[in-house]
Amino acid sequence: MSALPAAADVGPRESLAAFGRSLFARGYSCGTAGNLSIRVSDGFLMSPTNVSLGNLDPRDLSHLDSQGSHLAGPPPTKEAWLHLAMYRSRPNDAAVVHLHSTYATALSCRSDLPIDDMLPAVTPYVVMRVGRVALVPYGRPGDAAIGPEIERLAVAHRAVLLANHGPVVAGADLERAVSAAEELEESARLWFILEGRPHRLLTDAQVAELRRVFGG
Repeated sequence: MSALPAAADVGPRESLAAFGRSLFARGYSCGTAGNLSIRVSDGFLMSPTNVSLGNLDPRDLSHLDSQGSHLAGPPPTKEAWLHLAMYRSRPNDAAVVHLHSTYATALSCRSDLPIDDMLPAVTPYVVMRVGRVALVPYGRPGDAAIGPEIERLAVAHRAVLLANHGPVVAGADLERAVSAAEELEESARLWFILEGRPHRLLTDAQVAELRRVFGG
């Protein structure tokens, strides 16, 4: 996890830029891939289109109203629609993280896993922080046609994988959304490391206990 100021110590613009830079520096996105957003009192702040997460400037973020119309700043990510789809289905969440992190993206390419439970329960923490991960059918980047499917899945899943594309994760705030996205990536990495070797997964009873105690 990155050592960043507590959310209470910085404003939403500074927080979004700081988390973006941290994710980029640690290899969770490359080039101009990936995008972040925060729900604010008058709408949303989002990372702009064609801007690296490593170069986010708090003064140059996209500002959208509560309906997703562009209010100010540079044009938002071309995938603003997927953030808005998550928010519509998760009214208690205030942040969305979309990354192209290596192992989670590799997981999104798998064709041999249950589409409603793409990441096996390798540790308690993926159950606690991420929950059950669903697969969204493939759609080309920027095509909002799969928005309704994201909305449908997001009701019960805080994390989804866009097929052959990458993860989208929501959270109550940006710190928790980023933490869950990091946990998803590291758990996917563990799953690939373990594959083909003798290993144990958490049992159904153990998973049920975690969900009962911690939610998810």
